[in-house]
Amino acid sequence: MYERAEARIDLGALRHNCRELKSRLAGGVELCPVLKADAYGHGALHCVSAVAEAGADRIAFATASEAVLARSVVPDVPLLVLGALAPAEIEMAISARADVAAWEPGFIATLADQAAAAGLVVGVHVKYDTGMGRLGTTDPELVLELARTAAAHPNLRLAAIWTHFATADEEDTTFRDLQRDRLAELGERARREFPEVKLHAANSAGLIADPASHFDMVRPGVAIYGMDPFGEDPADHNLRPVLSLHSWVASVKDFAPGMSAGYGRTWQAEHATRVAAIPIGYGDGVRRGLSNKGEVLIGGRRHPISGTVSMDNITADLGPGSKVRVGDEVTLIGSQGGETILAEQVAVPLGTINYEVTCGISPRVPRVGRDEGAAKEPRPGSGSR
Repeated sequence: MYERAEARIDLGALRHNCRELKSRLAGGVELCPVLKADAYGHGALHCVSAVAEAGADRIAFATASEAVLARSVVPDVPLLVLGALAPAEIEMAISARADVAAWEPGFIATLADQAAAAGLVVGVHVKYDTGMGRLGTTDPELVLELARTAAAHPNLRLAAIWTHFATADEEDTTFRDLQRDRLAELGERARREFPEVKLHAANSAGLIADPASHFDMVRPGVAIYGMDPFGEDPADHNLRPVLSLHSWVASVKDFAPGMSAGYGRTWQAEHATRVAAIPIGYGDGVRRGLSNKGEVLIGGRRHPISGTVSMDNITADLGPGSKVRVGDEVTLIGSQGGETILAEQVAVPLGTINYEVTCGISPRVPRVGRDEGAAKEPRPGSGSR
């Protein structure tokens, strides 16, 4: 029995998802899984080896420290840091032998100096802001100027020009197509000078929905973890959820009508029932917004979260005559019996996205790597809602 809660990470499912996504790519297109934010809450140390084994051509992160950690596990897989780097972080990225993103002349100059001091050559991915409105330059001429600077310096290597989609998960593809075409147009110009430069744009949604956006490399994030980038059912794309979240029943009490559970007495028993206390709460990542809205699985059946989610505990209405006992397992994300709670379903009452659900699981919940999905068949009834 684990202490309070645990998140189980199905490494077989993770490998399956990477291979499924790679099967959608034309020959020569690289797969670059994104393992930022501790692998979207799944535990990067568990995931980095699995995606490498599944054929990742490169692995991407948001920060230099993430790349350093990964390099200790995968000594030979190419790495890419996508995010902004403070001057102190540049040395970390270089020490990890990671490629880095760039979009400002001053950063390129600092990077070149530090690469020269380290006696290494650093790959540069020049970021073109085609419409996301965050990092990157919107000026195509500056993109080309930075590309020339990187290509000319002996300690830099022009690796790629790239962009990031703002609306790839939306039904209206107009803006996604505009961003894609802007990159394609600039890439055509760049390749007249630098025939080997790569282009990349596609996130999970772009990879699945728009083969024309694959270019030379794709950067799937949420999809490799078996979550649907469109917020529906991952089984629709032959993806298998990687993370499941579990706790256990710490107490079962008989409630008479009118008895309440939790802070503020936001839930009161309408009739005689039994109530389970479960030692997991918002301190573990079970959002307070699930109070009186979320569900858990116990004994293969759905039970409502009844009462306010507190820091360390939740309560669930078991119904009258329930046979649930102390020690029974509780599933908050995942499957039990014939029932499944997807991260996508947890996100709905919160008004958020599946990404935030798994990223929000706190560090005090241990991530336990397993290999359950290697031979797993599709979930019964998957593909329907």
